[in-house]
Amino acid sequence: MVHNKEFDIIIIGAGAAGMMCAHIAASKHKKVLLLDHSSRLAEKIRISGGGRCNFTNVNTNPECYLSQNKHFATSALSRYTPFHFTEILDKYNIGYHEKTLGQLFCNEKSQAIIDLLDQLCQENNVTRLMETSIISLDKINGRFKLETNRGIFNSETLVVACGGLSIPQIGASGFGYQIAKQFGLKIIDTRPALVPLTLNQETLASFSPLSGISFDSITSIGKVSFRENSLFTHRGLSGPAILQISSYWQHGESIKINLLPDKAIKSEILDNRSSNKLLRNFLHDFFSERLTERICELLGINRQLSQLSNKDIDKITSFIHNFEILPNGSEGYKKAEVTKGGVDTKFLDSKSMMAKNIDGLYFIGEVVDVTGWLGGYNFQWAWSSAHAAATSI
Repeated sequence: MVHNKEFDIIIIGAGAAGMMCAHIAASKHKKVLLLDHSSRLAEKIRISGGGRCNFTNVNTNPECYLSQNKHFATSALSRYTPFHFTEILDKYNIGYHEKTLGQLFCNEKSQAIIDLLDQLCQENNVTRLMETSIISLDKINGRFKLETNRGIFNSETLVVACGGLSIPQIGASGFGYQIAKQFGLKIIDTRPALVPLTLNQETLASFSPLSGISFDSITSIGKVSFRENSLFTHRGLSGPAILQISSYWQHGESIKINLLPDKAIKSEILDNRSSNKLLRNFLHDFFSERLTERICELLGINRQLSQLSNKDIDKITSFIHNFEILPNGSEGYKKAEVTKGGVDTKFLDSKSMMAKNIDGLYFIGEVVDVTGWLGGYNFQWAWSSAHAAATSI
């Protein structure tokens, strides 16, 4: 039971950004109330990184984020870096390690990060209410008034940290966007990002024998490309490279995949042009058996290398290094790691995250139109934007 209904700051959303903001603001002797409709803290942290939480990336820079304003994230990211967050982990003896491409993971389970944020909130006397539904929200006489199923609460400052639409099965909703609209802020159209892509039935039938096969690739749309694994699935394409490119993909666009990034297949064939080896056997040196079989079937070529024409070689080269495929959609918010779009950054101050038109109203984390790459970048945005807001209040 919360007897005190008056607070300096109310934060909606007890996820990564909300908890981070709460403990920093409370450490400045502010009375902070942290609300969430869920019964569990920071569900996205819990399921992140296969249960070990890829909590940041040492390569973080503004170029790794998508937004209508590509410069918006620069200030917050520069003032609270991955190394500021790892300092906290070091202080509290939480082990972590670096994997590929600068990704930092917990040595233990993701719960260690949740427990740390919870501990920091408790140490700084943050009041927390879970399973709290907001019935109405207004700003009256300079103070925010929230009517909830747990009572009415008032504050000078309101921080919206309730995330986006991705992974609705753990409670994601568009409530943060509703608040933004209520107070006159624009929303950049939202859509699933870092999400597997789907193929139409005809294309899917061609690749169904490859379901479950993963391969190194460079996946591209226009000038944007990512070098990571791709994966054929029973619905289409997934894997880190596909998730990355999905944030840039638009309906009607094809994606291009280099199936063999480290080799020039034309040179390899020409170096072996006198060989009597069948193309299938030759390609098996570079690809799995199932992928080799499918490549040859789709090419309609399986002659001996010595019998390949220049036209054959060009066709093989184009297929392997410039394989083009047209997705027909994505697997949606249910499988999306993040939401692209959100509160228009034109309406926010980049140094404080405060709405330019409403004093005391802040938006942080995924609810904002800032979307990071796969690999810990979105958690870093949560930490950095939360720090920007908390230190400016």
